Amino acid sequence: MSTEVDTAAPRRASPRRRTVFIGVAVLALVVAMALDTRIVTVGSSDDVQAGVFSPETYGAETFPTIQAAVEARAVDAKILADAIVADRKAAEAQYGVAAGAGAVMSVKFSGVAGAAKSGIYDVDVEGMPEKLRIRVQTGPAVNGTDIRDATGTISFGQFTNQIEYQDAGSALNEEVKKQVLQPIDTTDLTGKTLSVVGVFKLVNPNSWLVTPVRLEVP
Repeated sequence: MSTEVDTAAPRRASPRRRTVFIGVAVLALVVAMALDTRIVTVGSSDDVQAGVFSPETYGAETFPTIQAAVEARAVDAKILADAIVADRKAAEAQYGVAAGAGAVMSVKFSGVAGAAKSGIYDVDVEGMPEKLRIRVQTGPAVNGTDIRDATGTISFGQFTNQIEYQDAGSALNEEVKKQVLQPIDTTDLTGKTLSVVGVFKLVNPNSWLVTPVRLEVP
């Protein structure tokens, strides 16, 4: 009795069947990726990766604290001007926050707005020294880092690099525009009385460029 052994080679899958298998696998992968994908709207709270600095979020969260601190320490303009005339260094030490070349001063005053140039109004404040010129930024551009530097609680070491540090200052200026200036028609303030609480860097004692944290037109 003999036993026959089937020595034929195993049948290979046809090219067509292999193509179908690959197609099914690719389709399954695409479906899995789609199920694992979340749509994120730009600018939403989800549009911030963990550990990635968001200037917009930083500005919105930090500005109210700075605003409150500036209002709490703001000095009447007449008192501040007299102190600077009497002894600038002593005035900076008593009322200012060191910020490189010149201290940042918090001030409050009321006065009549004069002519505007590029969104900056001269303000006539009664009782000021004759040579002193007070101006207030009202947008559309708000420049400088006075808001960021006003309290002395924000420093370069809190950020990853210089770009983030600068972005923080710009973001805070944006909040000034949104929270302080946007509710007011700043295009036609000439002749109107302004009540201002704000900050300026004391570089030229005869010229204050104030960035407001609060601006009211009674």
